[in-house]
Amino acid sequence: MKRLALAALSLFCLGGAACAQGFGQRGGTPGDFDFYVLALSWSPGFCELDGDRSRNREQCGEGSNLRFVVHGLWPQNERGYPSECGPAGRSPSRIALEQAEGLFPTESLARYEWRKHGTCSGSSPSDYFRDVRRARDKVTIPPVLARAERDQSWTAIDLERAFVAANPGLRTDMMSVACKRGVLQEVRICFSKDLRDFRSCQEVDRSGCRAREFTVVAPR
Repeated sequence: MKRLALAALSLFCLGGAACAQGFGQRGGTPGDFDFYVLALSWSPGFCELDGDRSRNREQCGEGSNLRFVVHGLWPQNERGYPSECGPAGRSPSRIALEQAEGLFPTESLARYEWRKHGTCSGSSPSDYFRDVRRARDKVTIPPVLARAERDQSWTAIDLERAFVAANPGLRTDMMSVACKRGVLQEVRICFSKDLRDFRSCQEVDRSGCRAREFTVVAPR
């Protein structure tokens, strides 16, 4: 019975982002984790798959022209990850949220990411959002994606290699590519806890896209 349950859970994990970081554990000690994962969402893919344009006008409205945006900076363990480590109802101040401007596609996402992941970082909201910016600034987007004006077909390994070529010190075992229904969702890149270097991350690497090929949807 236990084997059947594990097999069913494994099949569920293969198909979506629910298992992208492994198994989450609600609560935890702030600052007690092994490394960070920077998740960069491909905004046109989100809008194509999950974005209700009437409810996500800021991100998915006509002319938004967003490409890679920050989904989150996630404290991660070698197996699993902590979440919601802070006191209930704790919310970042307006000053703290100013640090997040231009990173997340919406302020509501920045607030959510602080509650779910930032509270596990051991940092204040302002310092956490500054760290999000530090991590994002360390990643160079491959030119072919930074200037994408039409739909493109990619394989996961080729997309990873494009990021490796654009970022000295990055290897394919330090990242993963997530896709859904044949469309690119996001790229996840692993950093050391001090954000100085990229680092290997087997669990995150194994969670990558298993489609033979996927589409990188161009901005609409």
